[in-house]
Amino acid sequence: MKIIFLLIIALTTFACSKPIDKEKVKNEIVETEKLFEIMCKEKSIEEAFEFFADEKAVIKRGNDSLISGKENIKNFYGKELYKNAKVNWKPDFIDVSDCGNLAYSYGKYVWIISSDSSTTEYNGIYTTIWKRQSDKSWKYVWD
Repeated sequence: MKIIFLLIIALTTFACSKPIDKEKVKNEIVETEKLFEIMCKEKSIEEAFEFFADEKAVIKRGNDSLISGKENIKNFYGKELYKNAKVNWKPDFIDVSDCGNLAYSYGKYVWIISSDSSTTEYNGIYTTIWKRQSDKSWKYVWD
């Protein structure tokens, strides 16, 4: 039992022993956010939110709605409401874990929802948690 405990301590202590360049990782998150926003404009919101989602991603919408999993997120944004919607955002702050495998960003967003008879604009603050994937890309796990 002591050996297992020591092994766990060693793994958690040395797992992040390789120094990372946090500024480089922050720039990767900035670029990922830009590509995400571009995909929303050029393809669709549905496609972009699915593409940038981790398999186990969760999004919080409304005051009490959690949508879990890539497929459910795609279905959520596949609704007619989002077909003519536009969204843009910009991170105001990004931080990176010491290991460089997790990061979070927050900033301001603007959703513009248009229907045949009206256009509504929603402004707010977002928080996204990003996880580095095995292929070195970044996917969100929380939005």
